Amino acid sequence: MVFLSLPDTGSTDASKLRTYFQATLQTCRNGTLALVDGISQTVLQQQAHPDFSPVGWHLGHIAFTESLWILEHLAGQPCPFPSYRTLFAADGLPKSQRQMLPSLEELLIFLADVRRRTLAYLSTAPVVEQARLWHWLIQHECQHSETMSLVMALHQNQGQVTPLRNPVAGPIHETPTGMGHIPAGEVCLGLVADRDGLDGDVAIDNERPAHWVDVAAYSIDRTPVTCEQYQRFMDAGGYQERQWWCDTGWCWLQTAQVNQPLYWPAQDLTAFRHHPVSGVNWYEASAYARFVDKRLPTEAEWALAAQGLTPKLQTLLTTDQINCNHHVGCTSPVGRSDQAVSDYGCYDLLGNVWEWTHSWFRPYPGFEAYPYQGYSAVYFDDGHRVLRGGSWATRPWGLRSSFRNWYEPHVRELFMGFRCVR
Repeated sequence: MVFLSLPDTGSTDASKLRTYFQATLQTCRNGTLALVDGISQTVLQQQAHPDFSPVGWHLGHIAFTESLWILEHLAGQPCPFPSYRTLFAADGLPKSQRQMLPSLEELLIFLADVRRRTLAYLSTAPVVEQARLWHWLIQHECQHSETMSLVMALHQNQGQVTPLRNPVAGPIHETPTGMGHIPAGEVCLGLVADRDGLDGDVAIDNERPAHWVDVAAYSIDRTPVTCEQYQRFMDAGGYQERQWWCDTGWCWLQTAQVNQPLYWPAQDLTAFRHHPVSGVNWYEASAYARFVDKRLPTEAEWALAAQGLTPKLQTLLTTDQINCNHHVGCTSPVGRSDQAVSDYGCYDLLGNVWEWTHSWFRPYPGFEAYPYQGYSAVYFDDGHRVLRGGSWATRPWGLRSSFRNWYEPHVRELFMGFRCVR
């Protein structure tokens, strides 16, 4: 069980912060290492998809980033593993050239050695002034841990790793249906410490600065679209009918030649009918939305529908009321928990599957890049759409209603789903 307890917002107690970072770094690392326990050298080193680096590269990149930002940037120490700089830097080798990797044993030694040096520095570091960077580093590992999970899922689709766990059997209670009406109002986009109950330093750069946005009245699905619902789109020829697809989506479909989501159940759909559809790209999501005479929510509409969830996060996580952090090991039926419901009666807005929005990934007014220009800013190109909410593989420290993920519309490899609005 993972606890997300954070030091008091704005805490100036260095001892409390230091204790928190020590415990959290270890808990986060335990989850990362559990992913690769027993992994084969083939899955460790082999690229499963051109858009994603091998699992082993992500392991090395986690250690390299920790070394770069903590040991070099904060502690002023020389790089302890200079030979790894080109291999594991984000702007080093192209993804296709990241397969000649050290063994798992060597990578684990790299991770452990950097961590030993990091903890030694942390014991005397001025953590109050550095808190934002330490929070960012933990979330960076969380993000790469989730990417490792999806790469392993891609290998699974190719028959190279043990299948994911069996699906959770049926809904615990009657699956919520229909749409919730949300009246016109304002929503604050971005992390707000007082509202969300989180230390303000937790926010990554694209969540800042928080600002208010007007939202017109709308209705939104109470749950993500389920496999049972998406099956109707498929049965009606949704992948063959031009009328449901935008121009670029139809062009993508003609090239991709797919007729179902990437993570579509291989066995009888009955066991998965109440699970959210997973492994659909933005084009597929928007085509389904047109099919049911709806559309995808804007980022602001999604955020307003999720109002009230983040303050409950500590309790929801410690009572396993959110499907995240590999608790289940795959998607679960929607609407399983009556506790994990937003103020507007929406379920599964955190965990289970990431949810596509209509919005392009753009900077908030007054945006400032952190800790380096390329972390978010290079993706503000009107080529990436925003996703919200997290998935079953998202670590707790990257799970909150203000967190923004971003991918190109053709990408379907993440654990992605969606809900619709009208």
